[in-house]
Amino acid sequence: MFQEAESDPKLSQEEFKKIETKLRVQLVNEQYRHIHLQDRALLILVAGIDGAGKGETINLLNEWLDPRHVHTIAFPPPADSDQSFPTARRFWLNLPRKGEIGIVFGSSYLQLFNEAAKKKLNADTLERNIQFIRRLESNLVANGVQVVKLWFHMSRAAQHQRTEELLANPSTAWQVDKHDLKAQKKFKSIRRSGQLIIEATDAPHSPWVIIPSADPQLRAVRTAQAVLQALKAPSIKVPPFHDPASAPPVRKPVNPLEKLDYTATLSKAEYDEHMLNLQNRLALAVRNKKFKSKALAIVFEGADAAGKGGAIRRVTHAIDARQFNIMPVAAPKDSELARPYLWRFWRHVPGRGRVAIFDRSWYGRVLVERVEKLVTRATWIRAYEEINDFEQQLSQHNIIVLKFWLSITPDEQLKRFKEREHSPYKQFKITAEDWRNRRKTKAYSVAAKDMFTHTNMPCAPWHVISANDKRHARVEVLKQIVLALEHDQT
Repeated sequence: MFQEAESDPKLSQEEFKKIETKLRVQLVNEQYRHIHLQDRALLILVAGIDGAGKGETINLLNEWLDPRHVHTIAFPPPADSDQSFPTARRFWLNLPRKGEIGIVFGSSYLQLFNEAAKKKLNADTLERNIQFIRRLESNLVANGVQVVKLWFHMSRAAQHQRTEELLANPSTAWQVDKHDLKAQKKFKSIRRSGQLIIEATDAPHSPWVIIPSADPQLRAVRTAQAVLQALKAPSIKVPPFHDPASAPPVRKPVNPLEKLDYTATLSKAEYDEHMLNLQNRLALAVRNKKFKSKALAIVFEGADAAGKGGAIRRVTHAIDARQFNIMPVAAPKDSELARPYLWRFWRHVPGRGRVAIFDRSWYGRVLVERVEKLVTRATWIRAYEEINDFEQQLSQHNIIVLKFWLSITPDEQLKRFKEREHSPYKQFKITAEDWRNRRKTKAYSVAAKDMFTHTNMPCAPWHVISANDKRHARVEVLKQIVLALEHDQT
């Protein structure tokens, strides 16, 4: 794979000038076509041998393109504030909009290459990291991000020569850091790890391109050609996916709605007693010193008028207002549509010691967007695994994920709709859309059943609660939250 790069080919100055003029015109024209279409974002991941001129080449690429629509992102070691969140969060937050180009240094591949270069290789850890990268890139491509990965390579002799030349000149010596010097000693292991990771993560939808880097002019041309080819591609190569309808089910179908007891009630006295006890316990749990290294993400889904807002108010009553955020999820804004689906939810992931409450959530993709046919079948089927992967990352970072589905009968919903229409304090809660959704109750029930089947995981369980009686529902929500926190703190 590295054969041509290690032969250190060169380009004459005359050849370079001829190619440069044509390339620059083509690049900027394709960039503006890309900006106009806004059908996808282009993400360029940069990796390679230290001292191969990656930064120098990307600076030149920014000169050849319109830099106002190119975002170059470097990921240094995470600061304390970054460590409060899952590792992938800062990567997601920096994803370019559709029509724009993002160039990323030091992405998730940095950790992967370091792991592969170790003398005592942990095969299980390496494989988990490789699978994480594959899932991430598949997710991005399926959600409108074109991924191209550039590996800058040269021979050991060329790397040594370039480092010595830079060090010899005081005006360029700053470009050499300790990693460039270490690359000389560890060249074989770096080459081996690069070969291993590139072969393991190369895919039609997210390919690696090897850039010969000994000659600065050839390096610049090959980089520009790779970017130009990506910009000229008529469409993204979306990865294949598993359709549950075309194969035996991976999970046994589950529909907790069928066994729900809608007659469950609580008296006013019982409710007051339970609520006071549970709110006190919740207040203690979120102030517990053990919670400072944790976080809590609470998801509320369910039928319209099922009492999600009332349940949320009872939860937040026990928590300091400075410790929680509530995210009401509505139709995505233009800025959110311009990025992958989960981008807007990554923005609201809670940091350590905090609580995030989602009034509706990322499950909109497999509920309302599915039922209303706002996305293709392939898109919402893919979303099950994308969501599971998202929630697993939260759980692995000590974020407790609790998901509540509040369910009411059609008769109870009709009663509450009519009450809202006639109440001056609740009229804002009822809209024409609520009545329209009610006519699609069966379709939403089917979508909910599939959702429970494919996304009920031990690390992020669904709690389906009968909400015909609001007191019962509120107490059950508080009880499940308190039990989860207290169990985690024992």
